[in-house]
Amino acid sequence: MMDIEQTIMELLVTAGSARSASLMAIQAARKNDFKQAQNLLDEAKVAINQAHKIQTNLIGIDEGEGKLKVTLIVVHAQDHLMNAMVIQDLAQDFIELFRRTSTL
Repeated sequence: MMDIEQTIMELLVTAGSARSASLMAIQAARKNDFKQAQNLLDEAKVAINQAHKIQTNLIGIDEGEGKLKVTLIVVHAQDHLMNAMVIQDLAQDFIELFRRTSTL
């Protein structure tokens, strides 16, 4: 059986990496570096996918029966992932807006 605490920390770190990459993508687009922005969005997508797999494993352990103890760190990890996903979605829109306004 997997080490739950280590898995939760991996979820936190991976979601944090996705969040950071998305925010750096916005900064790159602000500087009209759309190639770098896309590279960072791609990096964020990989991290989100990896974090989602970790989350799915944790859900599988719980089996909807409360087998996984809900602690503050579990809630924090889940919150981190959800925020990373929202920021990634918003980053895509911001980058498109920067792309469109860069030609004006």
